[in-house]
Amino acid sequence: MSIELTCIVDVSKSTSFQMQHTFLFYKDDNLLHNTTSEQNRTRYKISPARFADSGIYKCIVEANMKTKSSNDLEVQVKGLCQPKLTALKSEVTEGEFVTLRCEVPEEMPPFIFLFKKMSSNQHPQEKKKQELKENFASVEFPVEERDRILRFQCVAQVHSIFGSEMSEPSKMTIVTVVEPFSHPKLTSKSPWNVTEGDRIDIVCTTILARRYEIEILIQKDKRILNSTRGQNSVTYSAVATMEHNGNYTCKVELGRVSKTTSMNIVVAELFAKPILTPSLTDLDENERLSLWCHINGSPKANFSIVKRPPENGILLKTSSNFTIQAQVDDTGSYVCRAEIKGIIKESNPVQITVYAPVSEPVLSVANSSMEMVLGETLLLRCQSMFGTPPINYTLFRGNRLIDTITVFNNTYAEFRDRQTKLNSLREYRCEASNRHSHAIKSSYKMNITVIAPVTNISFGSLPHGEVEDGGDINFLCVVGEGSLPINFTIFKQNEQTPLFYESKMETRILWQKKSLSKQDAGKYFCEASNRALVTKRSNLLTVKVVLASWQKGFIALFVLAVIAIAASGFWWCWRKKEKGKHPSMEMSGSTAVTNSTSEKLPSGPNHFTEVYPGSGYIEDCENTVKPTDENKGPDHESAEVEYTEVEVSTPDPYEAPVKKGTDTVYSEIRKANNDSGENRHSRIEGSPDAT
Repeated sequence: MSIELTCIVDVSKSTSFQMQHTFLFYKDDNLLHNTTSEQNRTRYKISPARFADSGIYKCIVEANMKTKSSNDLEVQVKGLCQPKLTALKSEVTEGEFVTLRCEVPEEMPPFIFLFKKMSSNQHPQEKKKQELKENFASVEFPVEERDRILRFQCVAQVHSIFGSEMSEPSKMTIVTVVEPFSHPKLTSKSPWNVTEGDRIDIVCTTILARRYEIEILIQKDKRILNSTRGQNSVTYSAVATMEHNGNYTCKVELGRVSKTTSMNIVVAELFAKPILTPSLTDLDENERLSLWCHINGSPKANFSIVKRPPENGILLKTSSNFTIQAQVDDTGSYVCRAEIKGIIKESNPVQITVYAPVSEPVLSVANSSMEMVLGETLLLRCQSMFGTPPINYTLFRGNRLIDTITVFNNTYAEFRDRQTKLNSLREYRCEASNRHSHAIKSSYKMNITVIAPVTNISFGSLPHGEVEDGGDINFLCVVGEGSLPINFTIFKQNEQTPLFYESKMETRILWQKKSLSKQDAGKYFCEASNRALVTKRSNLLTVKVVLASWQKGFIALFVLAVIAIAASGFWWCWRKKEKGKHPSMEMSGSTAVTNSTSEKLPSGPNHFTEVYPGSGYIEDCENTVKPTDENKGPDHESAEVEYTEVEVSTPDPYEAPVKKGTDTVYSEIRKANNDSGENRHSRIEGSPDAT
């Protein structure tokens, strides 16, 4: 089948002349063919047509500097041609590989090739391979055991934008397989019923097609008994024992090829395994040890008793019984051997342990200290220098059992005991014992001192807080709990050197600091510690240094003197001011008396005489005269009123000699709101018989 493409061009021209036309044929925009002709048409033929020729075709014509393109033409070719399959070798050996090549001539990639292997004794096997650049592919198939005649085929498959196509299968290719060696044969030259002591011979043979470097071997389970290379047979021989019961395999190997054959051999027991019986398995040193060896059914046999280690054993006696005075060195594993007709059987091992008594254990402290801090863990070690392990060590605190430890070698037992309650002394001892029949051994008693660390420290002083300059202060440092002696140290804050230190068999300390000065003011604290090596610090105590009493008295006297001087000056000024007021007061008094007489007013202790000073000025302490504000309005009547109590002396007109008395004078002073003017009214309270 072929494809023929025709390209026709129609050209218009004014005169009759010959014109050259260039025809260009394209497939999928790739130039396939070009030709030049004076004709207005040309053909392009593809023969034979293949699936790869499917695509989009067009032609382009160039004439007289002009170009014209045809419409696109889609062409689709169905089907693929039959692929060609070839084998590199037509005859192969088991274990080799068959190399195949499948080719699709005149077709274009990409392809997917499918190879198929067919054998009479196996299911068909398939392999796929994709080829993107070539129109062929190669694969390998292994040749397995029992492959004889192999048949192969291949199929090609292609995918494009127009769909998928698969070719017809290739012609069958046949490959012959040659065996390098035959299936092995396993035989036994021993009698049908094999008994212990009989000789067994197992032979494995094979037939070689030609001389190959094969390996042939005999194995039981996974243990190889005998093997050879380059030969066609191998033999395994032995005297039959019960261990020879089981399945035997013969295997022949060459490269990847392996062929096997198996057989089973049953061996009858000649006599049972001997039994070793001890008088004791655990016994004391110097105690009598007896061993007896026998076989069930009591057949006649040669016996021997062996001690291990070493691995091969030490022959003790060629007899069925053995007796010794046991020593520690006799500890070990014992077996009995019995021999009949060259067959030697060994009994199960019997472990014999001879115990030496334990020596008196030694109890010690891990850190060699006989003191411990409350709350910490005490580490004790107990060890017996002599004695057969395992040794049981038991620790007691007083009569209380703490713990039991079993040691399986010649080392110490380590105990831990945590102290949670305060007790000045703790008595410990340990006991050691093993399986020896003698009594348990006990260590000497050990006393451990438990130290309570310092707790709950407090710090105070007397007097508290303030001390007079030059005075003394007593510091008191107290701890709530702690083992004695306790180390007390008193510091002043920010100073490295302690002010006081003392170690005391008490939980408190009192220290007096004398003659304090201003430099001693500050913050103090106390530290306390003991053998627990834990230091506790108190709270900070603030101390202030204040003035002494005599210093305060001196300052008070000085202040009082200043006040007295100021009061004297004030009194002097006041007296001077009062003297300036007396003339006007006496005039008003006279007028008042005259008025009282003419108007016959009653006289008595509550008699008041009003005095109105006529002066319009106020005289101060310095005798300066200040003018009053004369421009005051009627609001001046609401001025404030001040009262001044004045003591005056008046003569008594009814008594002679003249009696001096004390009268109280109230001066009422009215001030204006602006304090610039004053109205004064004086009331003089005199005695009833004043004139």
